[in-house]
Amino acid sequence: MKLLLNVAILLCVSILVYSCHRNQAEESHAIHQVQIPDYALVIHGGAGNIKPELLPEKSRVKYRQALAKALAAGEKVLDEGGEAMDAVIAAIMVMEDDSLFNAAKGAVLTEAGAVELDASLMNGHDLNAGAIAGARHVKNPILAAREVMLNSKHVMLAGDGADQFAAERKLDTVSQDYFITRRRK
Repeated sequence: MKLLLNVAILLCVSILVYSCHRNQAEESHAIHQVQIPDYALVIHGGAGNIKPELLPEKSRVKYRQALAKALAAGEKVLDEGGEAMDAVIAAIMVMEDDSLFNAAKGAVLTEAGAVELDASLMNGHDLNAGAIAGARHVKNPILAAREVMLNSKHVMLAGDGADQFAAERKLDTVSQDYFITRRRK
């Protein structure tokens, strides 16, 4: 008997926020000083077999703009003195809400034609972590992962349990139609 494996959508968005110490360079001819932030925000817009050189220029521009929007969301949190975890979540949510990325809206479909979503989050200071897998209705999986980390005795919840937990935590839930785009069909 063949084993049918529905591969859950892995949120292949690696976001790393780390503190770094930089000395602000002073130039003798500088008209004004530019403040260099004491952090770095790095995003990755997903995984797959899309080669940029094979995309039309218009599509490449859209991806660059969407990535810039995600960076701006994370930077805004940090510039306003927010926590690194909140910056990570802000950047990921931009990508989850944009159908260009293989995150939530616009995620790759399973063999059965559904969307199953994964997300994970870890705090580097205390190594606390939370994750969801195979969720089908939580609009922003990264928020569910944070809720698991902060408000659950578990590290990971999957499938219906992940969706139920997200609903109990009053996170936005949506029908499968929200996630499925014409492009992915």
